[in-house]
Amino acid sequence: MDAAETCLFRQTWWIEALSDGNEWGEIKIELKQGKEAHLPYVIKKQFGFKILTMPTLTQTAGPLLKGVGQFEGSDLGLEKDLYYALIEKLPPHDAFNQNFHWSVTNWIPWYWKGFKQSTRYTYRLNNLSNPDELFKKFMSNIKSDIKKAINRYSLRIHSDYDVDRFLDLNEMTFKRQGKKLPYRRELVRKLDAACSEHSCRKIFFAEDPEGKIHAALYIVWDENSAYYLMGGGDPELRTSGATSLAMWEAIKFASTVTKSFDFEGSMLESVERFFRGFGATQTPYFHVWKFNSKVIGFLYEIRQLFSK
Repeated sequence: MDAAETCLFRQTWWIEALSDGNEWGEIKIELKQGKEAHLPYVIKKQFGFKILTMPTLTQTAGPLLKGVGQFEGSDLGLEKDLYYALIEKLPPHDAFNQNFHWSVTNWIPWYWKGFKQSTRYTYRLNNLSNPDELFKKFMSNIKSDIKKAINRYSLRIHSDYDVDRFLDLNEMTFKRQGKKLPYRRELVRKLDAACSEHSCRKIFFAEDPEGKIHAALYIVWDENSAYYLMGGGDPELRTSGATSLAMWEAIKFASTVTKSFDFEGSMLESVERFFRGFGATQTPYFHVWKFNSKVIGFLYEIRQLFSK
């Protein structure tokens, strides 16, 4: 199975855990010879509008095609037909807003149907088979942070604390930025329970000898990739190199359970620079949207204007 098909974010149990009381489902188109098209979705209601989107804490959703290549002319025609069929079966909505998996390289049929697209980037370590070789490709500042965390601050990495202890650190990071936690704690607890049941999550805490936790990060994984889902740290201990150390330990651990590591990317310059420091490959993916309501389109444009 390819990376999109096995992606954790497409699994029914993942979507159910994060649907947060919203209606959710999946469109499925089946043809002969095992050719299929799938599109998971969550319908979120905001100000009376129905938004066809993805669950919280989900990097990508979008269409999945099975048994269809992406490079031969005849297959491109079939892709178009399958995408059109998916679009035709979308449930009633005022807006569509999803990120497509990075393996989707053809979005033009969506353009022909009036959808818009912007390119976003994630950062990936595509081969975890030799962690020592990966470390050699880290930028000097990342290597220095890791050494500082170990030698100067005597930090150790462990997973002895629960998700609530992690959320305390996660919330600290948002407070430092003047923001609220963008998801309910109960929702993260529900996801954590589901991931624990499916044995696909681990939390890494960086703690000093005095028992102070400097930073923590939360990863999940499937058979093809691990994903850096959430992170957090104590604002007063930001210079210890703890996040770099925890990330390195997470990468090493990921190499024992899967094939690649996805930092999940960011359009923020400082975050992008940090991820790139681990020698990760910049990987584009499509953010695709469409407004069926002029009002919600106007509100979106206003929000974009004041967020700059």
